[in-house]
Amino acid sequence: MVQCEMCGAETGSPKTVKVEGAELEVCDDCADFGTEVETQETSTTSTKYSTSSSSGSSSSTGGSSGSSQTRRSDMFDDMDELAQDYDERIRSAREDAGLSQEDLADDLNEKASLIRKLERGDVLPSDEVQRKLERKFDFSLTAGGSADDDAEWSGGGSTGEYTLGDVVKRKD
Repeated sequence: MVQCEMCGAETGSPKTVKVEGAELEVCDDCADFGTEVETQETSTTSTKYSTSSSSGSSSSTGGSSGSSQTRRSDMFDDMDELAQDYDERIRSAREDAGLSQEDLADDLNEKASLIRKLERGDVLPSDEVQRKLERKFDFSLTAGGSADDDAEWSGGGSTGEYTLGDVVKRKD
């Protein structure tokens, strides 16, 4: 039995359907949400955009299984996420230091209007401004514990993999 990639239901004969540009293996019920795609025989030659593990992936985590589904790393894995309360952190640090918005702007060689917008949460700080603020006040504007965010997901079937149905709520 195969699990439907849209709703997570077990199905014996999944259909390949294109939904919003993505090809999914879905059950008969979810097939109505997209256009059925003709399945082609896979060739033995690897293409430039191949996702098979034979393309020399540097993130191989052991095991000689060719069908291993290890997640490929992307540029966002190495980036820190900005804390949701960054505006409050900036304002409280500035007030604790006894600085006005204009004084802080002068110290950072930035405009006072930028400081006002940051403290209101209207704009996100650029990487450069974030570094200046963190250096000035010796604090962090990044959200800590991004690994804990994954623990809040409770979806996934018996295979331990997530489906689109774990994330999206259908309107029936």
